[in-house]
Amino acid sequence: MKFETIKKVILAAIMLPFVFMLIEGVVVIRTSLTQYRNLEKDRQFADVLARGGSIAATEILSEIGATRHYLAHPSSKTAMDMQRSRATLDDERRAFYASLPSRDVLDEELVDELSTLGLAYSRIIAARSAVDQGRYAGSDPGSIYWYAALKQLAVVDALSPLINDPVLLEKSNQLMGIMLTYYGERLITGIGTRYLDRGPSARFPVELFVQGKVMIGEGMDHMVFHSEKSIERDIVGYLGRSSQVKANAITDAILAGSRPTRAVRDVWAAAQNERMSFLQQKMIEAARDIHDTGENFSTRSHLHLTRIVALCAGLLILATLVMVLAARGLRLIDRLTLDREALVAELRNAAQTDLLTGLYNRRGFEVAASALLTQAEHGSRWISVVLFDLDHFKRINDIYGHDAGDAVLRHVAGVARENFRSFDLLVRHGGEEFLALLPDSTPDDAAVVAERVRLAIEMAEIPLPSGELLKVTASFGCAGRANDGASRNFEDLVKRADLALYAAKASGRNCVVSGPVVPAPPQEERRKAASGGGFDARL
Repeated sequence: MKFETIKKVILAAIMLPFVFMLIEGVVVIRTSLTQYRNLEKDRQFADVLARGGSIAATEILSEIGATRHYLAHPSSKTAMDMQRSRATLDDERRAFYASLPSRDVLDEELVDELSTLGLAYSRIIAARSAVDQGRYAGSDPGSIYWYAALKQLAVVDALSPLINDPVLLEKSNQLMGIMLTYYGERLITGIGTRYLDRGPSARFPVELFVQGKVMIGEGMDHMVFHSEKSIERDIVGYLGRSSQVKANAITDAILAGSRPTRAVRDVWAAAQNERMSFLQQKMIEAARDIHDTGENFSTRSHLHLTRIVALCAGLLILATLVMVLAARGLRLIDRLTLDREALVAELRNAAQTDLLTGLYNRRGFEVAASALLTQAEHGSRWISVVLFDLDHFKRINDIYGHDAGDAVLRHVAGVARENFRSFDLLVRHGGEEFLALLPDSTPDDAAVVAERVRLAIEMAEIPLPSGELLKVTASFGCAGRANDGASRNFEDLVKRADLALYAAKASGRNCVVSGPVVPAPPQEERRKAASGGGFDARL
C-alpha cells in the first residue's frame, strides 16, 4: 500500500471515531445541562419551601405567642421577648425572599400570591406599631398574623406545579398537608375556645368552624394521596389514639350545637393543644427534610456542573489533539511507538521491584546480579553474600497485626539500604528475609558491614500504624568466595550464607555469623570448567 494511502487510512481512523465521540459528547452535555438546570431550579424551590414552611410553622406562631404574652403581661422581659421574635421573623422573611428564583421562572399565580403575601406582612408591620403604641389593649392582633400564615401557605401550595423532581413534589405536598391540618386544628381550637368561654348566649361561628374542618380535610387528603412516608404514618397513628378520637367527637358535638361541661371542655382543650404541638413539630420536621433534600440537589447539581465542565474541557482537548493528529499522523505514530517502548520499560522495571519495600524482588535481583557478577569478574577478587532475617517476626504479626508487620519490613529495608554500601545489591529474598550481594568483599569485610546493619536495626525505633514504637533485631549469615570466571556456583554461596544464618539463629539470634570461605578452583579445574561450556549456575 502506498504511503499516501496509508496516511489517509490513518487520518480516517483518527477522524471518524472523533466525529462520533463529538456527537455523543454534545448529546451528553445537553442532557447534563438540562439536568443541572432542573436540579438547580428544584434546589431553589426546596430552599423556598423549607423557609416558607419554617416561617409558617415557627416564626409567625412565635411572634403571635410573644405578642399576646406581652399584651397580657406587659413588662421589659415580655417586651424583649416580643422584639426578639419580631427580629427572627424579619430575618427569616428576608432570607425567604432572597431564596426566591428570578421572576422569569415563576408563573403568574405564584407572583400574585407573593404580592398578596407582601401585603400581609405589611399589615403585620402596622400591627406591631399599634401594639407598641398601646392601641391593642384588651384586643388581639392574632387575625392579622393568621392571615399572613394563610398567605404563606398559599405561596407554598403555588410552588408545587413548578417542581420537576417527584421526590421534592411529594415532600412539598407532605408539608402542605401537615400545615393545612395544623392551621385547621388551630382555627377550630381558637374559635371553639372563645365560643365556649362567652357563655350560652354567644353566637356559634359556624362558618369559621366549617372552614377549619375543611382545612383539616384538605390537609389529610394531601397526606393520604401524595405520600406514604413515616411522618404521615406518625400523624395518622397519633390521630388514632383514644384521646384524639375522643377530642374529635367533642369537636363534632360542639359543631352540632352542644355545650360540653367544664371537665369535658378541659379534656378537649388539652387534647387539641397537644395535637397542635405534635403537628407543629411534624411541620418543622417536614421543612427540615425539604431543606436536606435541597442540599442533596445542590450536591447533585454541582456534580452535573463539574461533569459538564469536564466534558467541555475533554471535548476541547480532544479536538485539539485530533487537529494535531490529523496534521502529524505518521510522526505521532513514531512517537507513540517510542512511548510504548518507554512504558514497557517502566512496567518491566516495576515487575523487578518489591512493592512493599522498594527493593529488588527475586526477578529483578537475578538480572542485576548477573550483570554485576559478570562485571566483577574482571575487577574484583572476592564476592560475598549476606543473608539476614528478622527475629520472631511472626510474633509481631500475631500481636500487632499484618499492617504493623508491613511497617516493620519497610523500615528495616530503609535502614538496610542506608547502612549497606552504595554499590551493594540488596533484595527482599522472601517474607522477612533479605539478601545482599557484596562485590569486592571478603567474608570478613561482609561481616563488618553486616554488623553495622545489625546495630542500626537494633537501635531503630519503628513507628507502627497504632502510634506505638517497636524495636526489632535481626540475625545475619555471611559467606564469600574468591571471584573467578570459572567459579560460578552462586547458589552454593547462598546456601552457605543460609547455613551461617541458621547458626546465628541457633546462637541466640541478633548476631552475625560468617561461614567458611569458598576457595578458588585450581588451574586444572579452571581449564576443565572453561572447556565444559558456558552455563552460569550463579542464579
